[in-house]
Amino acid sequence: MARSARLVPPLAVTTRLPAATLVVSALVLTACGGGVHGAPGGSGVRDPYFPKAGNGGYDVSHYGLRLGYDPGAHRLTGTAVLTARATQDLSAFNLDLLGMEVEKVTVGSRIARWNRAGQELTVRPHDDIERNETFRVTVRYSGTPETVTDPDGSEEGWLRTADGTLALGEPTGSMAWFPGNHHPSDKAAYDLTVTVPKGLRAVSNGELRSETTARGRTTSVWHTGEPMASYLATLAIGRFDISRSRAGDLPVYTAVDPAEAAASRPVLGRLPEVLRWAERRFGPYPFATTGAIVDSAPSVGYALETQSRPVFPGAPDLPLLVHELAHQWYGDSVTPESWRDMWLNEGFATYAEWLWEEDHGGRTAQEMFDAVYSGEHFDTEEAAEEIWEFPPADPPSAARITDPPVYWRGAMVLQKLRQAVGDERFFPILREWAARYRYGNADTADFTGFVEKQAPGDDLRPVWDEWLYGDGKPERA
Repeated sequence: MARSARLVPPLAVTTRLPAATLVVSALVLTACGGGVHGAPGGSGVRDPYFPKAGNGGYDVSHYGLRLGYDPGAHRLTGTAVLTARATQDLSAFNLDLLGMEVEKVTVGSRIARWNRAGQELTVRPHDDIERNETFRVTVRYSGTPETVTDPDGSEEGWLRTADGTLALGEPTGSMAWFPGNHHPSDKAAYDLTVTVPKGLRAVSNGELRSETTARGRTTSVWHTGEPMASYLATLAIGRFDISRSRAGDLPVYTAVDPAEAAASRPVLGRLPEVLRWAERRFGPYPFATTGAIVDSAPSVGYALETQSRPVFPGAPDLPLLVHELAHQWYGDSVTPESWRDMWLNEGFATYAEWLWEEDHGGRTAQEMFDAVYSGEHFDTEEAAEEIWEFPPADPPSAARITDPPVYWRGAMVLQKLRQAVGDERFFPILREWAARYRYGNADTADFTGFVEKQAPGDDLRPVWDEWLYGDGKPERA
């Protein structure tokens, strides 16, 4: 992410039951020997900043989403099919879904009971699910999707634009448009089929498999085969100029709002060049396709590294393009285990900007470090001091996981690491970190442990203690 400062007659046929009824039903079945051997999955994964995000007891491997949207009526209809594996014996499990009206839930081929409480959709299948069993849950829903206001005041979820919508999900907005296990620790493949009025396009992540128009409606089918965290899923609906090209063997698909086309063209034209550079620095590009979405949405206020196709709310500059493409390695392929680990996204992407400048005749990364440290990089003394308010690995609250220390001081951690181990070790560490956790999740302890194995004998405690975890402004030495 980059903020614009740089510019998602069986008993089971009874559906709507209050939570208390569901609890009593479970107790009655247990008392009567009804075969209930599982327990409900958790209603969250206890993320340190978003404890109700995600759900326990299962792991999703695939989302099949079939959506229809009419911008004029502002109405979304959806059917979500989730394929998952139980990680415990389950008598019930939760999905995250904010707003919307749930019409029907099935598990396998049988209707399931369900109830709602806030963002929690609790599903009680007709038969218990055994640990390691693969199951399929289908949710049919419709309604007016919500815009979500983050703790930091920014907006995500379903964001209306002049000619359609832009769906963005970091950190929790994806639950506004499809039910799921909405935490970065549960990644899955996606197939998305979207129908919109003729004349509009629906653009998403991954590969466009088909696009057909009939009876005044256009249906697009998108496929993402590599694992993706739900916050990286996107959907842009509107009028777009479409460009298809290649960066070597890699298909490039860009969708640009006509109002932003002229201003975007010079920077987007350099996308293949940026990717070639990034592959040299970070290793092979991790996805089957690439590109960008440039909408005309100035109120959004930030760009987002949506997987394989970053979203920009207006024409990007070159450093912003470098930042969001670097996230394809750091954040999208290697994804944080929890929202505490945001610096592994933003510190790395900010440092990529420094490396780009260093490699293209501008200031070195060390000179960038020095300018940030001294405050010369910033327009105001307040901004210069803000980066020292907390350590990058430990933001004080959910409202601050995208604050400047996560970006700038996160990048400074990497430069101090580079100084400590030398270039001959540092650049292989960047590439091997991306390779070791490719398509997976990692936290800060994984990173520090990985680095220490790659650089045995080096004393890295000052880097971790003072720059990564330390309070206040460290000494330069």
